[in-house]
Amino acid sequence: MSPQSETQRLATVTIPAPDLRADVFLRHANGEERGFWAKGDRWVAHRGVAAELRGPSEPGVDRFEEVASTARRLALEPLLPEGTARAPRVRYYGGFSFRPDHVAEGVWADFPAWLFHMPVFELEGESSGDAWLRIRALVPADSGAEVFVRLRHRAEALRAELTALGEAATRSRARVAGRATPTDRPSWEQAVRESLAAITDGTISKAVLARTLEVELDTPVDPVDVVSHLREANRDSHAFLFEPAPGTALVGAAPETVATLRDGVFHATAVAGSIRRGDTPREQAELAAKLLASEKDRVEQSIALDDMVARLGTVALQIRTDPQPHVLTLARIQHLETEIRASVPSDVGILDLLRLLHPTPAVCGLPRDSAMAFLADEEPFDRGWYSGPVGLFDAEGNGIFVPALRMGVSTGSGWRLFAGAGIVEGSVPALEWEETAIKFEPMLEALGASGAELAVTEAQASTGHQEARPLGDI
Repeated sequence: MSPQSETQRLATVTIPAPDLRADVFLRHANGEERGFWAKGDRWVAHRGVAAELRGPSEPGVDRFEEVASTARRLALEPLLPEGTARAPRVRYYGGFSFRPDHVAEGVWADFPAWLFHMPVFELEGESSGDAWLRIRALVPADSGAEVFVRLRHRAEALRAELTALGEAATRSRARVAGRATPTDRPSWEQAVRESLAAITDGTISKAVLARTLEVELDTPVDPVDVVSHLREANRDSHAFLFEPAPGTALVGAAPETVATLRDGVFHATAVAGSIRRGDTPREQAELAAKLLASEKDRVEQSIALDDMVARLGTVALQIRTDPQPHVLTLARIQHLETEIRASVPSDVGILDLLRLLHPTPAVCGLPRDSAMAFLADEEPFDRGWYSGPVGLFDAEGNGIFVPALRMGVSTGSGWRLFAGAGIVEGSVPALEWEETAIKFEPMLEALGASGAELAVTEAQASTGHQEARPLGDI
């Protein structure tokens, strides 16, 4: 970690940056640490590191409290321009691994058990075209007004450079050949059957079993392109990019939230149960009705909801949920979803809520400890940050975190994609395989739109051997 020195204070300057584009801002930052977070019409991009919160996995360390306390120290007594009564909120971007004992190695070498960046530059905007460029720096505590002049000049110079680049930007994406190798289907379906056996004997009541799709490209594609296409195709999801080191990036589009907290008001969604979207409005409506009528999917969704509400009940007040789940329709898939809202005391922050809620039954299973142990035995890969909470928070305890789902991690020209399925009583191995195949599609399509011409060496949804096929046929 890099806590604030007693001889340093945080200085911030914000300037308007109308029509400045997030993609231009991020591509200009190639070779720096960078990130992007968006839902609907609102987005924020960041680059550089003014301060970092980083932690290894250590027995007995409460990683959520460690992050919260260090963030508070960093934001203490900011340097303010004369005549300013209140400093802007200081936000940190990053996330946590799925398991607290995660070891940063392999494709996850640049992703420790927790990592957050307070960026040098933030660009925040919305689809109306309004945007604001913010610059931050730790400066000597005795700095005068000239430090704000210097920061403003840096921000204005970057805005001018990016505006010029944006006006002249034309991108032609070279096609990149690649190969994708999915998990061995018979082995994965056997793991589903073992999950069902564990449910029958009472060891667990649910397990969220994941599998991977290994993608190797001849040359890298830009993760900024990938997240841009992912966002455009999945506007109802939370699109995210976090690149903690050049050449290593986490990219995804989560359909749900683990926790959102703003000035004491909590919001989250319990999402579980799945069915494909359908090719026509009529088919979509028929499939949605089928999902709502499915006892197996209703049970899976209620497991997630009931556990989240029970855990919230230890700290929250006035917990409110929808009386019945509704169907959340995404670009390729539909889920059952229930909104959860509550009020929390002023001394409870977003990281306190994450400690309670992660991992939810929607990404792990129940009972939590038994499901975690079962997955450790059954999944032949390191989840790393897959299904861990990622997002942003401020020193006052506000923030938003989503599970890292519909995602992939890149290391240069290689990508590892992840998808999981909730296994409960009544699950059918072949159908769960098909569900995970649908969940790979957002990342596969975003890679394809970014230039990847990808062939699959084994057809994802077939037990037989087939010829390699182009990406669009998956």
